[in-house]
Amino acid sequence: MLRQMRWLTDREGRWELDVESPATMEGTARPVPGDPLPLGLSRGPRVTRTKQLDFFHRFMASPLVPSFSASRAGLSLHHAHLLHLAHNWSFTILEQLHVQKLVTVVKEKLSNRQEGVPWSNDLKRHLHDVISLGAGTELLITPDTALLLELYNINKGDRGKAIIHHKLPQQNLTLAASWPGLFVDKQGVYWDVPLSLSADLASVGSSSGLSYHLLLQQNSGEPKCFGGDETNDVPLALLPGLCAKAAISIKRSIDAWRKKEDKLKMVQPYDAFLSDPHVSFTGIVGAVASGSLGDCSKRISVPDETRKSNAFRVFHERNKFAACADLFASVTFTAQHGNFQRLFLDLTRVSARLDISSGSLFLRGASRLAQDFFFSRRPDLETFCDVCPDVIVSLQQQIVGPFSFRVESSVAIDPRSQDHFVRVDDSVFAIDWALKVLGSAKATAWYSPKHQEAMVELRFFEV
Repeated sequence: MLRQMRWLTDREGRWELDVESPATMEGTARPVPGDPLPLGLSRGPRVTRTKQLDFFHRFMASPLVPSFSASRAGLSLHHAHLLHLAHNWSFTILEQLHVQKLVTVVKEKLSNRQEGVPWSNDLKRHLHDVISLGAGTELLITPDTALLLELYNINKGDRGKAIIHHKLPQQNLTLAASWPGLFVDKQGVYWDVPLSLSADLASVGSSSGLSYHLLLQQNSGEPKCFGGDETNDVPLALLPGLCAKAAISIKRSIDAWRKKEDKLKMVQPYDAFLSDPHVSFTGIVGAVASGSLGDCSKRISVPDETRKSNAFRVFHERNKFAACADLFASVTFTAQHGNFQRLFLDLTRVSARLDISSGSLFLRGASRLAQDFFFSRRPDLETFCDVCPDVIVSLQQQIVGPFSFRVESSVAIDPRSQDHFVRVDDSVFAIDWALKVLGSAKATAWYSPKHQEAMVELRFFEV
């Protein structure tokens, strides 16, 4: 699940969309390209970390915003100074205080003080370790075009990114460059790619109907493990090369039941998107095709990757070229009780999503199972695995007022395991604070026990 907390909308590996991460000041990382194939094809840009911090400072009386990463620096506190230089131009200074390092320095200094060593001897060196600085600027070139430039860890001079967002009719175009680009694999290991360039075009607007997504990505340089075990194998998809991907899908939502009556009059719900009790189903069916040129094309030839899909594949090792195409599908069930207006227990929401990441593999497995059933043969366990979907379940329960508890878990179904036929692979727990005055917005504090990471962030227009 890897901390992205998309809550049944964007998942790890579905598409190369940024996911939330406390590993760096930037607050985001990008999943390593790979299976399962993409879902969630029409997603616009999210609120930048800088703007989230500024909102917390100005409107939520939170001068310091915490994050936690056990594999990095432990507990950190973040602050941002946002300056408006003009009506279309802003400048930001970012500060990150490493609390765990600060405690270690204080303990060391107290010990040295007893030995008569002055504090000022290496104060500058310790401040360099304890405090990280960043800077950024955002320029609204036209009403539809924005340029974002950010530098992180300026005192060490090792990270930065530049992004251009351009709004087209019913589309979003994003051009991005990161040096280095931070990626996270399915085991939760972070990787730095020295230079990552991407161009992303996605349809937006309609919640149902046709959607499409186009991506062109170029990685340069040898990937390096970021704050993890150097013995981990480098994901082949991050090796130098050019990758192009295109996906198209059709989405359909059906309300089996929805109740708009019995709401409290003259009482605004805590979240406008969570004000109607309902039972609904959403289905997505689509196709994806990708091509790779360079060392990154080797991923197609890996046996483990080949077994995950029965898709069309082409690989030319001599020319370092690979291409593949496949189908995918998803079905989501959602049930909600309550209008989220009352002070206590007025919201209970349950969601479950079944993802078929390789439609060709699913169809092959379903065909074999049908033949085994027709001829009264004992089905093969591998065939059962081919038709077992990826399952994600989510529960949200109001605690009091605008505060609600949320948990999301990925559930693995493995017929080959006698002890754990069904098991919970990963879970993320969160407390949501609905911001009623904004209609549909919330501050979310989440924690991942498996990866020992936590973060506080701001989200708009999400359910």
